[in-house]
Amino acid sequence: MEKRTEILVSGFGGQGVVRVGQILSTAAVSSGLHTTMLVSHGTETRGGYVRSQVVISDEEIDSPVVENPDFLCALSKAAYNRFKHLVSKGTIIYDPAFIEPDETLDVRQVPFPARDIAVEKLGREIFANVIVVGYLAGLLSGTLTKEAVAAAVRERIPKFQSENAAAFAVGYSLAETLGGAPTVATR
Repeated sequence: MEKRTEILVSGFGGQGVVRVGQILSTAAVSSGLHTTMLVSHGTETRGGYVRSQVVISDEEIDSPVVENPDFLCALSKAAYNRFKHLVSKGTIIYDPAFIEPDETLDVRQVPFPARDIAVEKLGREIFANVIVVGYLAGLLSGTLTKEAVAAAVRERIPKFQSENAAAFAVGYSLAETLGGAPTVATR
C-alpha cells in the first residue's frame, strides 16, 4: 500500500521556502524514497509569492501536484489564505507573526512562531526556515529519519553549518516536546 505524504510550504521570497522543499526532497532521495518537488513564485525576487510542493512516497509518484496536503506550512498571510482550503485532513502550520488563523476551518492548525524562535535562539530570523525544516522533520519522523534530514540541511546549506545545526535541533525538539503543539480549531 502506497504511503504518500504531501507537503506544501508557502510564503514570500526571502524566507527560504524553496530551500525547505529542496531539503525535504534531498532527505527523501537519500532515504530511498520517491519524491517530487514543484516550485512556483511571483515575478519579484524578494517579497513576492513563493510556493514549494513536495510529495514523498514509497512508490512511484503519478502526480507531483499537492492536492490535499498532509502539511501546509504557511509563512505569510497571503499563503495561508491562498492554500488553507486545500487542507481537508492534514495540518496547517502557520507563523502567528504573520497570520490570524481562520477558526472556522475543520482542520488541525498549529501556531509555530519560527521567525520569533530564530531571533530568540539564534539572533537572526534568517534561520527560521531551518527551524521549520527541523519541526517538519519531527512531524515526519515516520517517513524521514532525523539523520537524513539533518544531512540534507548540511548538503543544501553549506554556509553557517553550526547555526543551521542548532536551528534544526531547535525545530526538531519542539516537534518532539510539543507533539505538534496545541490545535487552534478542532471539531
